[in-house]
Amino acid sequence: MQVTYSSVAQVADALRRAEAAHGQYEQELGHADPDWPTWYAQYMADEQARDAAAR
Repeated sequence: MQVTYSSVAQVADALRRAEAAHGQYEQELGHADPDWPTWYAQYMADEQARDAAAR
């Protein structure tokens, strides 16, 4: 899957949403997630796929 953003601002916003969702995930997990970069990347890709499917 290709993930693209049209601006730095869009990337920053996507990272903020991923951070918020990941914080909830870590609370449920009960500890810090050392592989957070992979989690963020998958979250951001899934978010774009959901947005594309909704169009």
